[in-house]
Amino acid sequence: MGPYTMTVDKGHTNTAFVGDEAINGKKPPQAKTIDPNMYTLEIQEKKPGLETEYDPFQHRLVEHPTTNNETLIHLLKGSLGTGILAMPNAFHHAGWTVGVVGTLLIGLLCTYCIHLLIKAEYELCKRKRVPSLNYPAVTQTALLEGPDALKPLSKIIIHVVNVFLLIYQLGTCCVYVVFVSSNIKAIADYYTETDTDVRLYMLIILLPLILINWVRNLKFLAPFSTIANFVTLVSFGIILYYIFREPISFENRDQVGTMSGFALFFGTVLFALEAIGVILPLENEMKTPKKFGGNFGVLNKAMILIVTLYVGMGFFGYLNYGSAIKGSITLNLPEEEILAQCVKGMLAFAIYITHGLACYVAIDITWNDYLKKNLGDSPRSVFYEYIARTVLVLITFLLAVAIPNLELFISLFGALCLSALGIAFPALIETCTYWHYRKGMAKVWMIVRNSVIGVVAILGLVIGTSTSMIEIIHTFGHDD
Repeated sequence: MGPYTMTVDKGHTNTAFVGDEAINGKKPPQAKTIDPNMYTLEIQEKKPGLETEYDPFQHRLVEHPTTNNETLIHLLKGSLGTGILAMPNAFHHAGWTVGVVGTLLIGLLCTYCIHLLIKAEYELCKRKRVPSLNYPAVTQTALLEGPDALKPLSKIIIHVVNVFLLIYQLGTCCVYVVFVSSNIKAIADYYTETDTDVRLYMLIILLPLILINWVRNLKFLAPFSTIANFVTLVSFGIILYYIFREPISFENRDQVGTMSGFALFFGTVLFALEAIGVILPLENEMKTPKKFGGNFGVLNKAMILIVTLYVGMGFFGYLNYGSAIKGSITLNLPEEEILAQCVKGMLAFAIYITHGLACYVAIDITWNDYLKKNLGDSPRSVFYEYIARTVLVLITFLLAVAIPNLELFISLFGALCLSALGIAFPALIETCTYWHYRKGMAKVWMIVRNSVIGVVAILGLVIGTSTSMIEIIHTFGHDD
């Protein structure tokens, strides 16, 4: 996830359609808030007189639909950010040969699972005669269409998905806090000739973080987000200049890393590659949504570009800096050069803006989906909302203070959340969606294939999460 979440990140919440227009304070006609526990029960009912073929694409009333190229750009924006800056470190853990092959394979797996998700959403929308479904609703509806043994889980699965999304978004915000404070520290320590604890800089930026998250309408952050996008693009160009300024050498560069290193690599690549929260909202607001999937569709074009950029940044970044590479490649840029310090400052600003956008997603889930419903029409609801916003920011701050390590945070939340959201759930959704519709060997092949994907996801989640936790304990035990 990068400093571009603003366009689409709210798409995982319990709103049938959310995109640029929702962020700008407008909602298309079909963008109505729904009860997560009642929505799929309502659309399960067969409606008389509607026996004709239903095409969800023809019923999506989008006020300002996006073109294929615009969707491609939004998808690229949603996948480029702090993750790509951590790729050289990921290659250091895995070795450059394993890093290249592993990133390609993980990218292929992620792309395949996204295809499973969008195809299942389309099929479920056709059956239930609704224009679109968000991620939690797709998961719930799929379970109701699947084996009888899984149907009782349909009432809680939406909350399970929301919990994973909430943990991931809060974890992303923790990464942003560490990233911003680490880069500010790198600049300040050089000019003050001191070695100040990074936690002090976290404390300094706490109030600005709270204030930016008090912005209830994200349209007020739109100009800053545009600036952040431009700043990030320029910063990436400067980083590439520093990478290729020196001759590339394979000397003392590992081809293959350790098993524990690969587990950290897996989590980091997942965190960097996966933009699962943006997929359905982007596809739902396209002018020609049929062009999103397919062999030469927007998704495949975007993922080819994204994986190529990630492999390039990881490969050449690791070859340039070797074992000295840090959690973010920005921290390896020469301290004595003003241009390098400008890059750190510009990206710190861009990611600071992104914290307000990413935390907005966590706020939306916590407040709109849960707390607001319990409070009802309380006259103090706005006051309570500000309290909720402040508490969520404090949670991200306290986690960052407790574990001020960028690379371990990225690996932990990538393995913990995206193994489930990006790999396991799409396989489960496809299996349940077609459980009663595929027969014979086609059904057997689907079950076997998705079971293998599920095992990979579970292994990635368990091993990646446990390895990251062990490294966190070891690192801070050593510090003590």
